[in-house]
Amino acid sequence: MTEQQTRVLLADDQTLVRTGFRMILGAGGIEVVAEAANGAEAVAAVRRTRPDVVLMDVRMPEMDGLEATRRILTDPRADHSVRTEEPPLPGRPRVIILTTFDLDRYVYAALSAGASGFLLKDVTPEQLVSAVRTVRTGDALLAPAITRRLVQRFTRHGSDTAGLHRDLASLTPRELEVLGLLARGLSNTELAARLHLAEATVKTHVARILAKLRLRDRVQAVIVAYETGLVSAGEREAAEQP
Repeated sequence: MTEQQTRVLLADDQTLVRTGFRMILGAGGIEVVAEAANGAEAVAAVRRTRPDVVLMDVRMPEMDGLEATRRILTDPRADHSVRTEEPPLPGRPRVIILTTFDLDRYVYAALSAGASGFLLKDVTPEQLVSAVRTVRTGDALLAPAITRRLVQRFTRHGSDTAGLHRDLASLTPRELEVLGLLARGLSNTELAARLHLAEATVKTHVARILAKLRLRDRVQAVIVAYETGLVSAGEREAAEQP
């Protein structure tokens, strides 16, 4: 295995789905190190194979994907008090939730548990490969259409964000600019191009934003940007227009 190769665990109770994803990822140069048909198998496989990324279905027998995500990402050996832009610790992979629009409530709970993002099951092969590579580098996967629903749900009910630190006064002007663009769905690479900065510099800015605001990850940062009025839904929709 080369140093750059990403190792993935597939967790889905449908054999055909796992087979299809394995073929797609393999063609994209990504190694599938294990498969699981339920959440309990996924947790055990993560401990055994230490993948970089887990593709996690929600509805599975014995243990669902939400509970499995919680168990995978709450390893007592790791400190979860602060999330950074650095790659995950060994044995503590990034988790991508596989879902459909009618499973919104599970998506929000999974993101609260520490998942790095979510994908619809009808993604194209190119989108699947890109998603795995994106979260492996430390980015959260914030698909625009689903992120709008995410923000609406959190800001309407507030239960999962009640403890977020929302004072943006501690951020520098540049950090505010980065947060605003991040909330519009830009990746680190896109942020670097927009701001004419090195990608490493962007990662530093994002890490400082998360630390100053005591946020777990980029998903929470997006929510705070909306809740504080730094970004509005209208601004995001305008930014998504070609």
